[in-house]
Amino acid sequence: MSDVARLSGVSIKTVSRVVNDEPAVHPDTAERVMAAIEQLGFRRNLGARNLRRGSTTGTIGLIVEDVGNPFYSELNRAVEKIATSFGRQVLTGSSEENSDRERELALEFCARRVDGILVVPAGMQHGYLVPEMRAGTPVVFIDRPAGDIVADTVLVDNIGGTVEAVTHLVRHGHRRIAFLADSPDIYTAGERLRGFREGCARAGIAFDERLVVMRTPTAESVSDAVQLLLTGPDAATAVIAGNNRVAVHLLRALAHADKRPAMVSFDDFELADLLDPPVTVVAHDVSALGHAAAELLFARVQGDQSTPRKVVLPVHLVARGSGEVAP
Repeated sequence: MSDVARLSGVSIKTVSRVVNDEPAVHPDTAERVMAAIEQLGFRRNLGARNLRRGSTTGTIGLIVEDVGNPFYSELNRAVEKIATSFGRQVLTGSSEENSDRERELALEFCARRVDGILVVPAGMQHGYLVPEMRAGTPVVFIDRPAGDIVADTVLVDNIGGTVEAVTHLVRHGHRRIAFLADSPDIYTAGERLRGFREGCARAGIAFDERLVVMRTPTAESVSDAVQLLLTGPDAATAVIAGNNRVAVHLLRALAHADKRPAMVSFDDFELADLLDPPVTVVAHDVSALGHAAAELLFARVQGDQSTPRKVVLPVHLVARGSGEVAP
């Protein structure tokens, strides 16, 4: 700033007034200062400016599993839209489903004095956030709850959605339904397994452990599961994919199958409606998930001191064809 003042022939205080859009600076002087700024490539240090004012950096942190997953990309975009309306920017990091990485990102965001943090948790231990929350940094958990602290949480109806998927398949004549999902250690996978059990009970069909495979979805693991679940005399005639990644791997594994089972995916995904047959899904509004979480966070930023809230957003089944295939 002193270089700008020297080049433009004004005081440092005048430069500060121009940079911060304060009044009482003659237009000619302001133009001279702006020309010096342009020439020198000067940029404001917003962090230092905000710290001097006793505020924060005008940012929030968002921690997701994998920003490359379309689900989280859409979530990120929704959060950014709300953050922009509040004059904030979003810092985003991927935990890669690693609790240590999640902790590292969260504490790094706090060190940067973010106004608040949104977390899709990778682990179950979140006591490390308690000092930050007591110091005034609000935290909202998305898609999965915190493991060991009480905090604001925004979820979708995992159990109800899976019950609806089972009910739909039974209605179309299926009695042997497989459930293929992510690791049971992940909250959403565990809740959807609960929904699968409940759906079987409500529909009056047996819950068969042999028709359940839960592991980290890869092309190889899902292909192996297809061989296990969908071949032989007791093969399943229908399968519920526990999330969009499982569904995509499942479709690849079934690409050259002589007969495909009926299929319902929990989570919609791109081009699902253009496949043959189009994929029946349990859909939920990812943007609404991001909006609800971000709005809750900014309510806390603005001083809301009410007790922590748990918001559960609805889901709905979209019948497109794959879930209506007969046994």
